[in-house]
Amino acid sequence: MTTAPYGAITVEPFGDSAAMVTVPHTDRTVRRAGIIAFRDRFLAHRPQGVLDVVSGLESLLIEYDPLVTALEHVEYAARLVARWAPADDPAASGRRVRTFAVPVVFDDEYGPDLASVAEELCLSPAEVVEAIAGSAFTISLLGAAMAPMMDGLEVPRPVRRRAEPRTDVAPGSVMIAGTNAIIQPFPGPTGWRVVGRTPRTIVDISRPDPVSFGTGDLVRFVPISRAEAEALGSGLLKPVAEVTV
Repeated sequence: MTTAPYGAITVEPFGDSAAMVTVPHTDRTVRRAGIIAFRDRFLAHRPQGVLDVVSGLESLLIEYDPLVTALEHVEYAARLVARWAPADDPAASGRRVRTFAVPVVFDDEYGPDLASVAEELCLSPAEVVEAIAGSAFTISLLGAAMAPMMDGLEVPRPVRRRAEPRTDVAPGSVMIAGTNAIIQPFPGPTGWRVVGRTPRTIVDISRPDPVSFGTGDLVRFVPISRAEAEALGSGLLKPVAEVTV
């Protein structure tokens, strides 16, 4: 076995029945890519007693049953998996990567923070929309209510969060902060900057599979008009392409 391309991992206890895994690298891109690669390999070799694996932008929480296994066994399994480079681990191949083209209306009503983001970045609102549409996003984790949190926003500098969070944001709202984007599945509060809204349904809890996306999937935002949004309707967001890697 060879050393994984992101180097070593750090495994620390998190309460009585969980372990937090991080990649101690100075490059944020390497840390985030490393966690995704590690997660895929750990899930392919999930040890007995592991109950759940929760992805973060730069971390992975492994929850386990302390009546079945112990922290030292989980840590041993994690470090063993981390030693495999991608080419050495055929069991982790075959992961589906889906691509989503998310239609979004960018205007003052659906994107009430668009103008302030433009002012902050010294751009016009149209240039901010162009930057968002030109960015290639990767879903890094599923947040609260299965909201897709994405990395990959290409703007001159990270976008600040709101000083005063909004108390009620509409479903489908597209929001940005830092170099990340997220889509609000249900009404709720947020401190992220709201720049647009998609007519598509992001999460449908009436379905056996409430979402059609997952971590590692690719997303692009496609600007549309109000009339186009009405014509599209509120159907569940579906991928436009899918490949196996």
